[in-house]
Order: sequence, then structure tokens, then C-alpha cells
Amino acid sequence: MNTLKNKIDFLAIVTVNKANPNGDPLNGNRPREDYDGYGEMSDVCIKRKIRNRLQDMGEEIFVVSNERREDGFKSLYSRSQSIPELKEAAQNKEKEKYASIACKTWIDVRAFGQVFAFKDGKTSIGIRGPVSIHSAVSAEPIMISDIQITRSTNSDPNMQGNIEVDDKGSETMGTKHRVEFGVYIIKGSINTQLAEKTGFSDEDAEKIKEALRTLFENDASSARPEGSMEVKKLYWWKHNCPSGQYSSAKVHSSVKVARKEGVTSPRCFEDYEILETSLDGLEPEIIEGR
Repeated sequence: MNTLKNKIDFLAIVTVNKANPNGDPLNGNRPREDYDGYGEMSDVCIKRKIRNRLQDMGEEIFVVSNERREDGFKSLYSRSQSIPELKEAAQNKEKEKYASIACKTWIDVRAFGQVFAFKDGKTSIGIRGPVSIHSAVSAEPIMISDIQITRSTNSDPNMQGNIEVDDKGSETMGTKHRVEFGVYIIKGSINTQLAEKTGFSDEDAEKIKEALRTLFENDASSARPEGSMEVKKLYWWKHNCPSGQYSSAKVHSSVKVARKEGVTSPRCFEDYEILETSLDGLEPEIIEGR
């Protein structure tokens, strides 16, 4: 496969409807927001979803989430040790060879990079990946709702047999948090210089594009019911040179999402409009989400 020769920028417009796109564990799992009330999805969260989609597409993934483990390995170290060539390179402290093998083996390593630092004392290698992703930010401040929930089933481990106790003292209270409605913008770029180092190819870029287009497939949960999160549009700019015709900041700024005039309380994507600024010599591929 030929490595990527032309810089790529991309931007995805995502809607959130009565769901929690990315809970903050340090804040009771409430949807993330900044000090001005704008909603956020961390870059780590977005990369996790991309990895999941790539795995669904049959790609080999190094950083696999626990619930998606299919190879039986319980740690990144054991997964790396399962590759004989990688194990040998670590023992011989051949860092460049180790990085090359890791990039060829796992698409997420050659896309996002990876730090291989294990307690065996033989491995300490950092790989920078060409695909960089910003934290997604909502188009305007979000409204978060708090919903009280209860659990009335007795879960006392000392309970005898399977007898359920009708005791109101056993009920526990909880809270679920959700964004009523929001439009989030995901931005990212693919750097050709780093692609050369990891072997990231045009074919890999197409797989990242497809993962972004279908970002929320197989991602449903109680916090994100099926259909509550949707990719509306994906903008994909492929420059005509390695360094790019424009800076990533200028490319990303060419697409903005704004509330339509007269709409006071947006409740759907149609309450917004997409404002596009043309860039001379650089036209985006605009893809409908799924």
C-alpha cells in the first residue's frame, strides 16, 4: 500500500437527542461541558468509537475495550507479546523495527500512534500517529436534564435463595443525565509526514472516513439509546499537496453551524443552518451520515 501523500482535513456534524454523548466520571457522569455551558466530547471518546467501528469492519485493533475483547488477551502487554516478531524486537531493543511491526499489525497504532511502555523494562517506545482529532464542541450551550431513577429489586448478597423481599428500604435512588438536544462538531486532520513514518495509506484514510460516517453504529447503551446520536454530514477535504493548500484551522473554519433566525429553542437539526465558505482550489467531499 502507498502511504498517504496528500494532507486531509475532516469535519463531522453530529446531533444528540435526549442522550449523554460523553459522561464526565468526575462530575457524576453528567454530560461534559465547558465553563461557558458548551457541550464537549473528548478526543479519547471519539477515538474509542472510531476504533470500535474499525473493529466492526474487520480491522486489527491494539487498544480494544474490555467488552469487545475477542482474542482473549487481558492486557496490552499480553497482546503485544503474542506477536513473535514484536517480542523479539523488544528483547533486542530494536525500537525502529518494533514500531514498524506494530504499525503494520494494528490500524489504530498507525493511525493514532501509541506509547508502548511496559514493566518488563525492555519496551519503551512512542509512536506518533498522523490522525489527530479535536474534542468535539457543541454549536451553542447545551441544556442538561437530570432524571431520577429507582431500583426496587433486592440485591443483598446475604439474601437466602432467590426470594425477593418486599421492603421499601431496599429501594435505591439514582440519577441519569442527558442532553435534551445539541449539535456537536468533530474536527480532525491527517498529517502526511507522520503517515510516512507509520505507513498510514490512502486505503487507511478511506477506512477512517467510513468509520466517521457510521460512528454510532453498534454504540447504543442506556445513556445513548439507538438513534439518539447521528452523524448528519461529514466534510472531507483532500489537499493537492503534502503540506496542504490551507491551514487546518482555516479549513475547519470554512464550515459553521448556526441557529436559524427566529428559532428560540432549537429541538431538531432543521432548526440550524450550515454556513459554508468556499476555499479557492479546495472543494470538500460532503457525505451524508448513516
